[in-house]
Amino acid sequence: MRWTDIQDIAIELEEAHPDKDNLNLRFTDLHKWVTELEGFEDDPSKSNEKILEAIQMAWIDERDD
Repeated sequence: MRWTDIQDIAIELEEAHPDKDNLNLRFTDLHKWVTELEGFEDDPSKSNEKILEAIQMAWIDERDD
């Protein structure tokens, strides 16, 4: 997975962290959780606030489904 695989990351985050509060999280924690996902292969330094915000929104949507 890469930073641009927003939906795939959201699905994996929900599977890996179903008990985390995905509404009130720190982007530093989100960044760490994403980079620790199995199959994540992108450069950790290539993320930014816009990408992390999109991942958070997709994760919230994933949990609501």
